[in-house]
Amino acid sequence: MASFNKVILAGNLTRDPELRYTPKGTAIAKLSMAVNRKWTGEDGQTREEVTYVDIDAFGKQAEVISQYLRKGGGLLAEGRLKLDQWDDKQTGQKRSRLGVVLESFTFIGGRPDGSAGSGPMSPPSSGSVPGRVTGNRPAPAAPAPADAEGGPPDDDDVPF
Repeated sequence: MASFNKVILAGNLTRDPELRYTPKGTAIAKLSMAVNRKWTGEDGQTREEVTYVDIDAFGKQAEVISQYLRKGGGLLAEGRLKLDQWDDKQTGQKRSRLGVVLESFTFIGGRPDGSAGSGPMSPPSSGSVPGRVTGNRPAPAAPAPADAEGGPPDDDDVPF
């Protein structure tokens, strides 16, 4: 039987990312995200539910996130669910945790403090940090020019 494991979450970080490196030099960032859900109950009262999700990012993604994102920052995260299981050293009981392994992401929203200017949340203007960072997928190619001169298409060529 076929299976599919894909998670898409949008929310805010509950703490600053924790960046570490493996002995071989691979970057690992641990994130915690709050995802809110609001609805109106049958009694007309607005209700809110918050779900906290642990996310692990690896490689360049981990470095970019830890450099530009702080507590309260918005993130659209795509990844896969992963179940971690271990024995608790103190009690000897089996423990488990369901988390997300990040595959791609997009920064969303503005700076959490509402200010403008440079700082840890402002990507460089050189364009070296894209708004969307993917895992091992190649970057999409630029669209081909619309005509031989490379300019925009004439209004008559637009189908709507």
